[in-house]
Amino acid sequence: MAKPTAADRNLTWQAGGVSQAARRRLLGQRGCVLWLTGLSGSGKSTLATALEKRLIRQGRLAYVLDGDNIRHGLNADLGFKPADRVENLRRIGQVAALFADAGLIAITAFISPYRSTREAARSAAGPGRFLEVFCHAPLAVCEGRDTKGLYRRARAGELKDFTGIDAPYESPRSPDLLLDTANTSVAACVRRLEQLLRDRKIIRGRSPS
Repeated sequence: MAKPTAADRNLTWQAGGVSQAARRRLLGQRGCVLWLTGLSGSGKSTLATALEKRLIRQGRLAYVLDGDNIRHGLNADLGFKPADRVENLRRIGQVAALFADAGLIAITAFISPYRSTREAARSAAGPGRFLEVFCHAPLAVCEGRDTKGLYRRARAGELKDFTGIDAPYESPRSPDLLLDTANTSVAACVRRLEQLLRDRKIIRGRSPS
């Protein structure tokens, strides 16, 4: 049985009393969702954290939504079966969209293996607010960076439905940015991420060295 929609429950979206233009004037930036996707070990969290630090040093308002952190609270009730992973990302997409609506640069670091869930997050964010970044590294490289031992456990059969081992990863077909994280330094990747934000007019002004 399908879940009832907002319309079915007679719910109406309430527009806020503060315009996006007013938020841009206050913060000096446009809100957006910068969605980093890729295999476990591809560098998503490292890059998200480094970019957040760089933006904050510049006086920007940015916040990282990290997969493990979200599962400690908001999504603590979800497991890792396909249906749970879809719901996990649906919730994250909605939260990130609210952050973007508030004028923040919401940086997400999730494997997000399915194209359909990434497209749902894009839809939630709204036109011009969603930037998909593919953190690409070969599986062997990701396994070599396996500080948590997740790939080892998946290979041993201790973890089921692990992306890249016994669960699929659907690569983005046309990401806004592709980062070769196996052969590009963290600093260089962060510069490219910042440039993406500038190219899309999320942030303006001169880039510091």
